[in-house]
Amino acid sequence: MARYSKEERRKLLGEALLKNPFSTDEELSERFKVSVSTIRLDRGELGIPELRERTRAVAQEAYSTLKSLDDQELIGELLELVIGERACSKLMIDESMVLTKARVARGHYLFAQANSLAISLVDAKVALTGSVELKFIRPVQLGEVVIAKGMVLKRKQNKYWVQILVSVGSEEVLKGNWILFAIEDSADSWEKEVE
Repeated sequence: MARYSKEERRKLLGEALLKNPFSTDEELSERFKVSVSTIRLDRGELGIPELRERTRAVAQEAYSTLKSLDDQELIGELLELVIGERACSKLMIDESMVLTKARVARGHYLFAQANSLAISLVDAKVALTGSVELKFIRPVQLGEVVIAKGMVLKRKQNKYWVQILVSVGSEEVLKGNWILFAIEDSADSWEKEVE
């Protein structure tokens, strides 16, 4: 990678953080071949806050758009949500989520994170999981941070096809395909949806 002038680097840094606000200063310093302190200085000059503040701002915006779930029903911390398109959440695996002997995450926590993220993508007040095709790829260890990314693949009337990919770092740990249903408010309409 060629060396950039300060102005070029700052312009590219701003663009990079617009595309991926979750980039760390360390990742950016490697990308631009400068020190972490230079990245921090550049961010300061551009008025771009540190990662924690960027994450908080993006999460607040995402939570404000939640429609099909209450924010307490979502498993994990919502990082991004564009209803009907894409979503992202993170979950830190703590002591209460692991099997005592194996020290790996219980599968239902990973499923709950992925399932609630899939439901959050549905543009309706109520959404239900119709079916899931799921594959656990590797166990998740105590202390690992799990990132779930969801994408609406297709929508037809009240039916949504959603893909969820769950990873730790760059390693995929779970993937699945959901079929979800947007449901109207009344019980009568639910019976019609099922038929």
